[in-house]
Amino acid sequence: KRETLLAASQIGFFLIVGYACQTTGLLYTTPSKSAFITGLSVVLVPLLGAALYGKKINRWTGLGGLVASLGLYFLTIPAGPFRVNRGDLWTLAGACAFAGHIVLVERYSPKMPTAWLTLGQIVTGALLASVMVPATSLLGLEAPRLRPGHDFLLALAITGILGTALAFSVQVWAQQFTSATHTAIIFSLEPVFAGITSYIFYGERLGGRATIGATLILAGILLAELKGPAPAAVESPAPIQPEERNP
Repeated sequence: KRETLLAASQIGFFLIVGYACQTTGLLYTTPSKSAFITGLSVVLVPLLGAALYGKKINRWTGLGGLVASLGLYFLTIPAGPFRVNRGDLWTLAGACAFAGHIVLVERYSPKMPTAWLTLGQIVTGALLASVMVPATSLLGLEAPRLRPGHDFLLALAITGILGTALAFSVQVWAQQFTSATHTAIIFSLEPVFAGITSYIFYGERLGGRATIGATLILAGILLAELKGPAPAAVESPAPIQPEERNP
């Protein structure tokens, strides 16, 4: 139905904006830093819910946001003169988009078919990404190129199948049974897994200042989500029955 198409298009728009900003940011920052900054979307979720839908947030959510913001400062801005890494700024923009994505999935997933929402957001993202290729070329930002090979196919399988099709199918289905804030706390594990993966594959280690920043971000995320939201039983919507969905 038109309502499902519109919902999937909105979700897909925030998805591709998040991917575009995060991927651009990774050209100029490290995987573990990118993951911790992206983790700020967990704190942004209840703030966006309050701004868009009037959901209440308490002092713990605000305090968690302040702690995470302080951690972001230590993680992204090196000691000495005030400088901001452009990769970190791109990644922060992506975190805002991913927060909007989670909020919209919470809004629509209990009311509409999981398969259509998942397919619709991926198709929307693919169409917008296809538009970006000639657009970035015309603007002189990046020349389009295709280099098929083992690395290309592996990256395509991991990001396209596991990281997109499977991951977001599970997310859309699961958010029928829980809220955006409880989804976000699970997503707070992403920086942990990214840090471990980056260490295994790249031998990346965070310095002392960056470690303090990453710890503060994780602490802020957990503080906002463990203390801030109401219990899951109160906040989680009842899943809609198949026969009640829009066909």
